[in-house]
Amino acid sequence: MNGENRSDDGARARLQALRDALLKLHKTLIDSERVGYEQTFGPITSPANFLRLLTQDPWFAWLRPLSGFITSLDEILDAKEEPITHGRVEELSKTARELLVVEENGDGAGRQYFEALQRDPDVVLAHSAVVKLRPT
Repeated sequence: MNGENRSDDGARARLQALRDALLKLHKTLIDSERVGYEQTFGPITSPANFLRLLTQDPWFAWLRPLSGFITSLDEILDAKEEPITHGRVEELSKTARELLVVEENGDGAGRQYFEALQRDPDVVLAHSAVVKLRPT
């Protein structure tokens, strides 16, 4: 294995830090969205019902691309045969940036993310932790 193809411990650590920050943001967003859902529709009766809502209900649909991306990061970090390079981490950081676009106007995920940032200071803090890890 030449130096170009080896995993770099620094790159792996950066990817792990990005994954951890995204996971915390994801959980914070889910918790925030759950509050809004329950205020609108009433209490979620069980963990199984909540999981069903997370995976199937339109209320939570905007979070699914982030869920999938975090799963992809887990797979990359767990894979032994594919090296983690600084270039790969840069590509994944760019994808994270694209997933976390905030849009004040519109009606897509960017708008829902904007609304979450406006209503929940915990989302702002978790978002800030992710932004600090990503190069501009």
